[in-house]
Amino acid sequence: MIKGIILLTVFVVIAFFVGKLVTKVKLPSILGWLLTGMIIGPHALNWMTQGLLDSNWFHILSNVGEVTAGMLIGTELILREIKKSGKQIVTITIFEGLITFIIVAIAFFFVEDIPMSIALIFGGIALATAPAPSLSIVREYKANGPVAKTLIPLAALDDILAVIVFFLVIGGVSSMYTGGRIQILPILMMVILPMVVGGITGYISGKILRKSCDKKETIIKNMLLIIVTAMIGRFVSQNILEINLLLVGIAFSAVIANMVSEERLKEIMGAMNPIIAVALMLMIVALGAPLDYHLILGAGALTAVYIIARAIGKILGAYLGGKISKADKNVCKYLGLSLLPHSGVSLLFTGIAVTTLLPIAPEYATMIQGTIAAAAVINEIIAVFLAKQAFKMAGEIKSEKQIPDSKVVS
Repeated sequence: MIKGIILLTVFVVIAFFVGKLVTKVKLPSILGWLLTGMIIGPHALNWMTQGLLDSNWFHILSNVGEVTAGMLIGTELILREIKKSGKQIVTITIFEGLITFIIVAIAFFFVEDIPMSIALIFGGIALATAPAPSLSIVREYKANGPVAKTLIPLAALDDILAVIVFFLVIGGVSSMYTGGRIQILPILMMVILPMVVGGITGYISGKILRKSCDKKETIIKNMLLIIVTAMIGRFVSQNILEINLLLVGIAFSAVIANMVSEERLKEIMGAMNPIIAVALMLMIVALGAPLDYHLILGAGALTAVYIIARAIGKILGAYLGGKISKADKNVCKYLGLSLLPHSGVSLLFTGIAVTTLLPIAPEYATMIQGTIAAAAVINEIIAVFLAKQAFKMAGEIKSEKQIPDSKVVS
């Protein structure tokens, strides 16, 4: 374990410097972190071995990292601010999510002549957005404007919608093949339970963190509360129902953000920003490590259909949702591009789909696994670049000059 932690520290340092190199060609540093993960992962240099990725301590560390990274979204979910544009964000979320789901499903059913049940699974996987890459770009370049402000709360709602739609689809397909019934309650609990866990621990933490204290004490208190929250979430996942720890972190920090004063929240985030930056970097490296770069060479028509159909769905859905809800014109035009990053959630959903289909339709399980794995590698590289361009075209990145890393997440 000690050796593994030392190695992980070395990997994060490598990712930091690769990220710095990538910024020299005016690309976001997150792309460097992702490429670092792919290069040191099991499919290339194998420094970050599969054994390390599968180890219990690494999963625990990842869970703590997920709850910590959740602060990027949760601390922005201030109720008084959300009330101003809540309906607008909900409308855009529903449109960009469901239109993506429909377009991808139709593309696979008609273009590739795949059974509608399997096409719906592809659509369910495509609906999800991985918020970390785009949020990292927001922080790195200090993107500020309607697109960035819409993306942050939308990222949380998008995950909730994705969980509901995907598990309804996978439950329906499984029931169709086996003759069983769809279980609605477990699907709803996968959304409700992380909110409850994060909400309870966040409420207790809000009481503890209300009182102002120095930076060191703030960090110690916050990290202890994050670790406790992550361990409770992990216990629930292992013993009751598998839940998303990022959602736990979002709920945890959102409750705190609405309990403490604006000044105190700035103190907390000022102290925690460097730790959040490291947690985010670790998450992206771990996200890149399982991606097999060989899949780029073996990607076929299914992968192309998936990437293109999903991009059309996100861009068109965000545009229509923005128009209907009378959002800012830049939100309508550019938000969809910021929603293209995908791999973390898509790989999680793919694993569940493959496990479900292997006993009942193994040929489709293999098809889904290969298509999404190849798409994850190709899409993530393209999507990170396009997400940055979205903020740039919207005029929300004021300068191409790299912001010092100590200020990346301030």
